[in-house]
Formats: sequence, C-alpha cells, structure tokens
Amino acid sequence: MIGPAQPSPQPSPCVQGEGEEPRAALRHAKLPPGRWCVAVSGGADSVALLRLLHARGDLHLHVAHLDHQLRGDDSTGDARFVADLCAAMGIRATIALRSDIESALPDPPANPSARYRAARLELFRRVVREQQLDGVALAHHADDQAETILQRLIRGSSIEGLCGMRPCTNIGDLHVYRPLLSVRRQVLRDYLAGLQQPWREDASNASRHYLRNRLRQLLAGRPELVDGLLRLAGAAQSLRQWVSDVTPAPATTGNIPIAKLAALPGPVARDLARRWLVEVGATEALLDGRAIGRLVEMATDAASAGRQDFPGGIRIARRSGRLWRVQPAGI
Repeated sequence: MIGPAQPSPQPSPCVQGEGEEPRAALRHAKLPPGRWCVAVSGGADSVALLRLLHARGDLHLHVAHLDHQLRGDDSTGDARFVADLCAAMGIRATIALRSDIESALPDPPANPSARYRAARLELFRRVVREQQLDGVALAHHADDQAETILQRLIRGSSIEGLCGMRPCTNIGDLHVYRPLLSVRRQVLRDYLAGLQQPWREDASNASRHYLRNRLRQLLAGRPELVDGLLRLAGAAQSLRQWVSDVTPAPATTGNIPIAKLAALPGPVARDLARRWLVEVGATEALLDGRAIGRLVEMATDAASAGRQDFPGGIRIARRSGRLWRVQPAGI
C-alpha cells in the first residue's frame, strides 16, 4: 500500500506575510526565464520550490524524480505522490528507477552515496537533454548550506569549500541553479502550510547513522550556529572574490610553469591551480581542497609524486619545469 502524504504543520506565528520570504528570495536569485527541470523528491523543500516556480508565468517546467528504491513502499509512495502532484498542477514529469539509471552509468562509484548522487545527476542530464531544457533547479536552502559548511569545516576544507554551495554552477555540462539558498527551512514549511499543500517525510532523515543527519539535529537546537556558519560562508565568499580578482588567467596550452605557480601567495596559487585543472579537463564539482592542494604541492615540493590523477580522469605530470596534462596511460 502507498502511504498517504504527511500533513503539513501549522504556520509559525513569527513568519510575516504568507510565502513572502521565499518568493522574495526567488526574485533576488533571478532564476532566468526559460525551460527548467525541477528536481522534486516529494519532501517539503522541493515541493515548495515547485510551487514557487509554478507561480511564475515565464517558466516552462518539467519535473524529475528518482525513485531510489531504498525504502520499499515509502519510496513507491514518494514517486506516486510526485506524479499525482504534477498531474494536478499540469506539469510533465519524468519518474525513473535508480536501478535503471545506474545500469546506464559508464563507471558507477563504489561508494553508495556517491553512486546515488551520480544517478541523480545522470537523470537530470537526461531530462535536460531530452526535453531541451536550460538546466535543473534544486531546492537546497539556507539550513542545507549551514550543514554543508559545518561538514566541510570538520573535514578541514579550504576557503573555497567554506563558501558553501553556489547558487548557480555547472556540473560538467549540466547547468544547476539553487534559488532558495537564502531561505530557511521553516519558512518553506510555513509557506506550504499556508497553501494547505502536503508533502512526504523521509523517515531516514532522522537516522543518526549519517553524519549529515547528526549535524542537522545539532543545528536544529542551536540556531545561533546556523547564523554563524552562514556569516562564515559570506566572509569566505568575499575572500574568494578577492582572490579571483587578483589571480592571473591560467594557461590555455595544456601546461603551466612550475615557477609561476610556486611564486604566488597560497590562496592565489590554489585558485590558479583550480582554474588550470578545469581548463585542462578536470571535473570542477569534484575538485575539493585536497585535489587542489596536491597540484600546488607538485609545483612546490620536488619530493612529491611526479604524476598524479585528478577528478575527471586526467593525469598531471611534472617535467621540464612545467606541469602537463597527459593521458591516463602516461607518456
């Protein structure tokens, strides 16, 4: 049996103006008019995003939902809920099974979480391509941003990582927009409650097995930490912008002089390393602080490995005073 959608809670009395804050965030984010895929899991955040975008008259929407097949009838119920919601709103939807999408991945990651993420991205790419859309809109919000920053802080992330998720980015050839990053989780739930719009709750979100869930539960009881983490992200973004402004343009010849990279101040060297890796074919979304640090180390420490692999299936070699992109098979 497919379980019913979870009822919405009553609106919080502190929220001023039904739906005003999320709508203002969408205006501020300036989601471009056009044809967009909207990722909808059935949870409150993605349902709120869909309702907000549907209220605009300059967007053509197509929903994508991946049935992860991990929670039995609950997963099936999520898919049915999304399909019924889209039918009621007059929005076309693509509902896909994770097993079908994973079977088409050329090199699926061994880690389950990474594999599920790869399957979602592959579904979004497929829908964007087949429906001739401009990109995909995701429902990450301010609390998600704070959780991401805290998780990266614990793992010793660089300034780039502490900037958090970007409102607009590219993952390979997929254009990704996150128009709700300035909106708090409870505001979205209050907005749905005001519309009497139900949503689905994923019981696995309460499990303490996952670090992300433990951080979410910690921050739920410490709202001042959320504010502090978001301020940290803002400071990191300002520093990133300054570094970007002073970083020289990367070479476009497939190699970079070691002396040029080694002579730069640390943050500038890392930014140039990141830009150059992207220029020669690395996957930008997977370039974390460790990967960028390895490239800088190749330029500053002669004892480091002279050939190393980087995200995107590229290999970098050190020779003749330069770093070169070479084929994975080597030269």
